[in-house]
Amino acid sequence: MAKANVKDLLEAGVHFGHMTRKWNPNMAPYIFMEKNGIHIVDLHKTAVKLDEACNALEKLTSAGKKVLFVATKKQAKEVVAKHAAELNMPYITERWPGGMLTNFVTIRKAVKKMNSIDKMKKDGTFETLSKKERLQVDRQRANLEKNLGSISDMVRLPSAIFVVDIMREHIAVTEAKKLGIPVFGIVDTNSDPRKVDFVIPGNDDASKSIDMILSIVSESIKDGQSQRKADKEKSKEEGEVVSADKDADFDAE
Repeated sequence: MAKANVKDLLEAGVHFGHMTRKWNPNMAPYIFMEKNGIHIVDLHKTAVKLDEACNALEKLTSAGKKVLFVATKKQAKEVVAKHAAELNMPYITERWPGGMLTNFVTIRKAVKKMNSIDKMKKDGTFETLSKKERLQVDRQRANLEKNLGSISDMVRLPSAIFVVDIMREHIAVTEAKKLGIPVFGIVDTNSDPRKVDFVIPGNDDASKSIDMILSIVSESIKDGQSQRKADKEKSKEEGEVVSADKDADFDAE
């Protein structure tokens, strides 16, 4: 499992919180000091909490579970999309579709609609439509792709969600909590850590900070995925050995 290094976190600016007047008192345990009107996050505690989150994520992914990444703020979108895509994990970086989790059946119908349009284009049905109809269908497809393309392979609810800025993504957090889905989150000094199952105290406004945290998280998820792959290969080999032994017993008879 990847380990958080306080020096690396410091260089990435993970310690910079919000202005003191915007703080949430529940973040007090994770605040080191105040400097020039800004709260400074205790990076030693960040490292500990990040390690805890990474350990849990590694266990989840080693069991073949999916984690949905959520970040719609400008400075986080590209970073999250990059890491999630590399991990082959679903992600939302555009507007959060209301009911994404609590009304997942409807969301899946929208994804299936997108797939049906693709099928129309492949089998030639699309060409039988009028020019106006084709234009409407293309617009619908583009809109669906923008909002749901990154979750098109998510056929069931995720086993956890990872959120950047729990205040901005409060609807996602609320839906996950309602369904009992664990929430991992980068939590800044203006947020309430009680709403998150796995708190990672830190700067959720700077791309460099977000990238640093996600790099460490990604390594742990990759370790989990590698373990999953190794376990499957081992099971396959053991199955082949058992099968070979049975054949040998049969021949002996």
